Amino acid sequence: MSAATHDRARRRLLAAGCLTLAFALRPAWAQSENPPGKGKLPGSLDKEPWLDAWIRIDADNTITVFTGKAELGQGIRTALLQVAAEELMVAPGAVRMVTADTGRTPDEGYTAGSHSMQDSGTALRHAAAEVRLALAGLAAERFGIDRAAVKAAGGAMLAPDGRRATYGELPAGRQLHLRADGKAPPRDPALHTLAGKSLARLDIPAKVAGGAAYVQDLRLPGMVHARVVRPPAPAARLLDVDTAAVAGLPGVLKVVRDGRFLAVIADHEWRTVKAAAALERAARWDVPAALPATNDPLALVRALSGKTETILARRSVGVRAGSGGRTLRAAYTKPYQLHGSIGPSCAIARLDGGRYTVWTHSQGVFPLRAALAELLGAPKEAIRCIHVEGSGCYGHNGADDAAADAALLARAFPGRPVRVQWMREDEHGWEPAGPPMLCEAQATLGPDGRIADWRYTVHSPTHNTRPGKAGNLLAGTLLDKPFVPPPAMPAPQPEGAGDRNAIPYYALPNARVDHHFLGVPQLRSSALRSLGAYCNVFAIESFMDELAHAAGVDPVAFRLRHLEDPRALAVVKEAAARFGWEAWRRPAPGQPRRGRGFAFARYKNLAAYCALALEVEVARETGWVRIARAVAAVDCGEVVNPDGVRNQIEGGILQSGSWTLLERVRFEPGRVLTRDWGAYPILRFDQVPDRVEVHLLDRPGQPFLGTGEAAQGPAAAALANAVFDACGERLRDLPLDRARVRGTLA
Repeated sequence: MSAATHDRARRRLLAAGCLTLAFALRPAWAQSENPPGKGKLPGSLDKEPWLDAWIRIDADNTITVFTGKAELGQGIRTALLQVAAEELMVAPGAVRMVTADTGRTPDEGYTAGSHSMQDSGTALRHAAAEVRLALAGLAAERFGIDRAAVKAAGGAMLAPDGRRATYGELPAGRQLHLRADGKAPPRDPALHTLAGKSLARLDIPAKVAGGAAYVQDLRLPGMVHARVVRPPAPAARLLDVDTAAVAGLPGVLKVVRDGRFLAVIADHEWRTVKAAAALERAARWDVPAALPATNDPLALVRALSGKTETILARRSVGVRAGSGGRTLRAAYTKPYQLHGSIGPSCAIARLDGGRYTVWTHSQGVFPLRAALAELLGAPKEAIRCIHVEGSGCYGHNGADDAAADAALLARAFPGRPVRVQWMREDEHGWEPAGPPMLCEAQATLGPDGRIADWRYTVHSPTHNTRPGKAGNLLAGTLLDKPFVPPPAMPAPQPEGAGDRNAIPYYALPNARVDHHFLGVPQLRSSALRSLGAYCNVFAIESFMDELAHAAGVDPVAFRLRHLEDPRALAVVKEAAARFGWEAWRRPAPGQPRRGRGFAFARYKNLAAYCALALEVEVARETGWVRIARAVAAVDCGEVVNPDGVRNQIEGGILQSGSWTLLERVRFEPGRVLTRDWGAYPILRFDQVPDRVEVHLLDRPGQPFLGTGEAAQGPAAAALANAVFDACGERLRDLPLDRARVRGTLA
């Protein structure tokens, strides 16, 4: 039995006691009209075409919708519910959502890259449309009328004469487990009553009321607690550890040692914390100076060898570098940065009867299951990973590693749930960091003030070591028989990774873009929200600002003259107009020094468009920078939940502001130094903008475009451009913290 078949069988088993039904547009004998592999289905339906993987309607009229995407605080559970309810023509309260569970939901890989609406939203829209049309056909049979005469309303199908049949009673016990064919037309956007409206987020009430909102809050019957004692540095060797005294402490149930993997399991949380501290004192380590002596991102990047690939080569007639035009050059850097999750990572695992259940805030429960299977030496079918939202996420933080810790300790202590809660020093010291980057730009301005020639090179280590293999899990590298991390590979264009958004979205007659993919970085690194797009957009849009000033052209007008896509032009004009770009005036002498900046990007050059204008306040004497006002215009195709989209852009602006103004990892040759909030500050309330405006250019009927990571790059560039406008000094190295700003302005 294949894994996919096993999962579907398991879903049906889990539904025991109720009638489980799925629907197709034609009876079972017509499946051959759309055999597997013929034609591409919309969104994730192409990977999982069986309708009962997405929608279940029980005999009591209960509607359950399944998605492989995870709620990460981005509001996706609410938006996907709206999509399904709209197509099924039922109230939102009639739909129950099940998210990211290897035992129940479709495999949609990672919840990453702003793909949830594009992949899962599209799949659910078309799956629900097929279900609705199939139900209309069944109702037409029952009523003895033409299907076109049947109307859907409130979870029932209605005949013109008033006869009514609920969704749950229409199949009458028939199982219609069939493939989707993608031919059922979704509802006309003009008729939408739910999609396009700001439905209240499902995940918010528990968070604001102090309820059980996160995996950190989860408590299971009979649960025990565990802590892992990490080496003092990644390359540290365990010389000796005396576990006997720790094993005798009150409440301690087991001390686990496997190579460099040390852990303690106890009956209560505080006893576990004290026992872990005792175990840490009992261990002796050899700590080599394996990390670099420098924290300078330029030096860190230059120290790594790599391979260069040209990802864009465009040549047409025009002025070339060195042929009479004015040539500008600049380099921009980004340091190692952390996810900075507010809640340190957590997971719970249980081993019963040879089967593992893992509750995790991983962004990819199916890839995690594959990695755990290799780590544990167990078949994938024996492992179930259930997503529970975590307090802090957006990239490859410590969630998967905490799940691996919990699974290993559940194997050592079977029969009861084992909860592993990381501490702050674990999260900051061991999570995979966003890697350092160097971006080098060169451009020539022609006599007409337009860009005639463009050269750009991005230097970056890997941005993706997510699980899929046991060697991608921290615990797997610490065992007596360690798993070796698989070699890092560059991600292909058009999405890319370190080279994401390295190709400018502007119309440039002569352009070359190179991606210098670097070898193994000094610190473990992986996906941080938006990957390389954050630094590439920061560099490109900062350089566009420099070119505009060199050409003597307003920065917004300069961008407009280099854009051809009407939707790009529209967001740039909208953001500038809403900000009041042309009417903006500098504060009078004696007032705080302020400046304005602008930036634009289309995320991955294929997702949402975002243009952003910022106003900043700069204190020259202290180097303190505060975002006073931010105005964004966004085109993400059809908008399902306007408030949800605004939440995403607002959050992206604040997150990017924190990265850009404050955040960098610091280390010394033996260890990481930024292990707490004092050493690794994030944006505080006194730096939050006075006002953030997000204006949406809704396009009903157009494809969903990923939004969650659209603002990070433009926000960084607009902020840096505004600092230049305020002070006349160009800062090209992140972060623009007080020391750097003060030193530059001095």
